[in-house]
Amino acid sequence: MDGQEATHSQVTLHVNGERHALDLDHRTTLLDALRERLDLTGAKKGCDHGQCGACTVLVDGRRLNSCLLLAVAHDGAQVTTVEGLAGEDGRPHPLQEAFVARDALQCGFCTPGQLCSAVGMLAELAADGAEATREAVAERLSGNLCRCGAYPRIVDAVRDVIT
Repeated sequence: MDGQEATHSQVTLHVNGERHALDLDHRTTLLDALRERLDLTGAKKGCDHGQCGACTVLVDGRRLNSCLLLAVAHDGAQVTTVEGLAGEDGRPHPLQEAFVARDALQCGFCTPGQLCSAVGMLAELAADGAEATREAVAERLSGNLCRCGAYPRIVDAVRDVIT
């Protein structure tokens, strides 16, 4: 066995509806695989410690911080990044449209993570049967930081999609 076999594995990721077979070092995070191997740069590398939410993507429908996930541990997973949120017709996701309408972004750095987190949060609310009060939405999105302070408009945009 050569050294590469011990440190690399074949991994299949289904990203935004496309199958990708990758040979990855076992230490490669999902975020790095997306950004460096698949050129999907929407998810951002903010803190690299899972504390800012800029790297949030959907993995098998759940919102997760991709900087904390080893890609090899997600072999076969369905991954959705901000680039995959648009509809099949190319039309922006309703949340993307609401963010623009509500001016819920300024510098845009956190926006991809905010959007993916919001999509996952909406699914969680539906599954939990929870009411989407302003406070509930803000609390469920609290893991995504916005350096520009657009929080009130982000919450408004998400609530626009719910109502």
